[in-house]
Amino acid sequence: MQSLPLVVSITIALAVVPTALRELERRGLVKENYRGAMVAFPAGLAAVAASLIALGPAAIADHASDGDVWPAIGAPVGIVGMALYVLGVAVLGLIDDLIGAGDERGWRGHARATAAGGFSPGLLKAAGGAGLALFVLAGSALDTGDYLLAAAVLVLATNFFNLLDLRPGRSLKAFALLGAALMIGSMDLDPLWALGLFVGPLLVLMPFDLRERGMLGDTGSNVAGAVAGLWLILTLDTTGQLIALAVIGTATIYGEFRSISRLIDRTPGLRHLDSLGRSHA
Repeated sequence: MQSLPLVVSITIALAVVPTALRELERRGLVKENYRGAMVAFPAGLAAVAASLIALGPAAIADHASDGDVWPAIGAPVGIVGMALYVLGVAVLGLIDDLIGAGDERGWRGHARATAAGGFSPGLLKAAGGAGLALFVLAGSALDTGDYLLAAAVLVLATNFFNLLDLRPGRSLKAFALLGAALMIGSMDLDPLWALGLFVGPLLVLMPFDLRERGMLGDTGSNVAGAVAGLWLILTLDTTGQLIALAVIGTATIYGEFRSISRLIDRTPGLRHLDSLGRSHA
């Protein structure tokens, strides 16, 4: 029963994602990618739409089964909080996709734009994401230190997957690998079932992203990062979250001053993994 949200969301996404991408193209909602190809944008909207549609059947099943659909995992955030965080950062990403100029890169660029008197959707996204993370975790039984740690993991993970989304499929492949590593390392499927509503559409969207049928945009990469961050805090204890925060923080700082794409391109194993499945590798 607990696998139902994942199964339902995958089923709905299989119908919604290709239709939504065709509709984006038909309406001229496209963007030039790194190769100069024009692809549907923001494709992340398709994953969000599939999750929202799947929410109805999953909620009905949960009500009919007296709450047996979503696992009681004693998490610091419940399913309502998870949905609020994922959908909230998706909206913030969509704002950036729609009105962001794309000239400011990284937190430093957004801060400079704001200091110069401009409006930076990226800074709005960062501040709004932090507010959402603090809000959805506020009702938990965590002490202050663990509460702030979990919020930091959520915010940095959301931002980092946004930084990764510079090549087709990169962000979603990293998401899939992280999820697999967390499941294998913990031998626990409950976090997958808890997040299945959002995991399914992201997995369905991945081949379309790889084949350059659509570009995730901040909408999609924010969702991937949000679900990854939630998966981390649902699976890891305090020590594990500290390690995750250190790794993600270090990678984020590197991305502020250096090119992650260049690092991947000059590292043989990473380069092969990054290009795997890409239609124009």
